[in-house]
Amino acid sequence: MRLLPSLILLECVLAFALGCVPYGAQAVDTSRTPKATVSATKRSTARYQVPDVNLTRSDGRNVSLRGELDDGRPVFLNFIFTSCEGICPLMSQTFAYLQTKLGAELIRVHMVSISIDPEEDTPPRLAEYAERFHAGPQWQHYTGTVDSSRAVQRAFGVYGGDKMNHDPVTFLRAGPASPWIRIDGFTTADDLLREYHSLSGGR
Repeated sequence: MRLLPSLILLECVLAFALGCVPYGAQAVDTSRTPKATVSATKRSTARYQVPDVNLTRSDGRNVSLRGELDDGRPVFLNFIFTSCEGICPLMSQTFAYLQTKLGAELIRVHMVSISIDPEEDTPPRLAEYAERFHAGPQWQHYTGTVDSSRAVQRAFGVYGGDKMNHDPVTFLRAGPASPWIRIDGFTTADDLLREYHSLSGGR
């Protein structure tokens, strides 16, 4: 019986190395990812032109994406879809841990997850997904039309043709006039926290 935890750990490590996770392994602490995996991330900066599209939040409200991103708060952004059993749960788990690490600063940021599978990801389905990762009010999930979803993906340089061709990318921006920080690969909550403090001039 003592072999079981070791086998589970081995399975998770192998899953990270292969870029996928077994179903049900979403609770893996990505802040403890082996350094061989974390070191594969690539950081760059860019000024993306956010498209003038409307999306639908998980609460059912139709909103302007530009308005949501330009509300004055620092933004953390990623792209996910709810039926994903690979990289999406890992990225969402990283955001979930980031919530706990931000502490009192949590109310000052805006965390954004945009679906790349809008045909399946209805607002209720996104709401259920958000609850699964204990998303707070600062972390909102968005869906929309296929055209609007693709427009956003293309604007941020992550469109792969379909949802199965999806790489882990996280974006961070200090404010509307600031460039975006783009992190390709599996980042960690600690890394995102350091990026945030660097951009905000914090500790």
